[in-house]
Amino acid sequence: MINLLSSTIMMGTPLLFGALAEVIAERTGMMVTAIEGIFLMGAWAGFVGGYLSGSLIVGFLSAMLAGLLVASLYGWICIYLKQHQVVTGVAINLLVVGLCSFLYRVIFGVPITPLTVNPLATIPIPLLSEIPLLGPILFNQNILTYIIYLLAPLSYFMLYKTSIGLTIRSAGENPEAVDVAGINVLRVRFLTVLLAGVMGGVAGAFYSIGFLGMFTTNIIGGRGWIAFAICFLGNWNPKGAVIGTLAFGFAEAIAIYMQSIGNSALFPNELFIALPYIMTIVLTISRKSFSVPAKLGVPYVKEN
Repeated sequence: MINLLSSTIMMGTPLLFGALAEVIAERTGMMVTAIEGIFLMGAWAGFVGGYLSGSLIVGFLSAMLAGLLVASLYGWICIYLKQHQVVTGVAINLLVVGLCSFLYRVIFGVPITPLTVNPLATIPIPLLSEIPLLGPILFNQNILTYIIYLLAPLSYFMLYKTSIGLTIRSAGENPEAVDVAGINVLRVRFLTVLLAGVMGGVAGAFYSIGFLGMFTTNIIGGRGWIAFAICFLGNWNPKGAVIGTLAFGFAEAIAIYMQSIGNSALFPNELFIALPYIMTIVLTISRKSFSVPAKLGVPYVKEN
């Protein structure tokens, strides 16, 4: 059970990166529906950077840059060209799948190539990791897990206790008021989309170089969309994102555990692999109300 709960925290790490980024961006009115493509491009660039340099740091920096580029394209089309956010995101996701597959084959060929360095190692925190039960679960994780679970409360504080957070939330609720205050609404939205690109790139690289040590075109497998759903189910709040992430992380941890113990005639492995996606559907249907930002998905056009 300790190993299962520890895996829950770890597997929730990339989902929380994506969900927190999505919360901040959607608070400004931007549905980053290109998040699946950002995850995948981050996974690809992280693997290529890590493989060619032999450094995980270079790999994650490459993933951040790749996620930033994809987010820039999405933001430019949706914010400045006023195009439909959902349609644009789906198109970019499809583009990234083909692009990553093509570039991977150009660089490495058809066979799956393993990473040349070891994935992220756990870093036990002295004394805290020795606490019975909680120690091995919370304080024996990798560096990205520590970072994102520190960023979660900081994100909440930023959104609800600072003027920057007020501007972000107002851009999604009443952008005209933000504009009247002399703040560029389009710039605020674009910057939050870029942030989502950077964090989504890190999330994607977590799977390729932080966990699996390899890249395939189906490595993300819809997890970007799960992070997108966590934002909705968490009611556009960092606290809700953390709770949702832990729930989905637990589902993924169970799937990994069931695969490790072999096939079961009663519950086939495929059922547990599909568990996070089943949860997404069930929780979305069962949710009765959402506090949707008023201008979510609506392009802002400055009045003359």
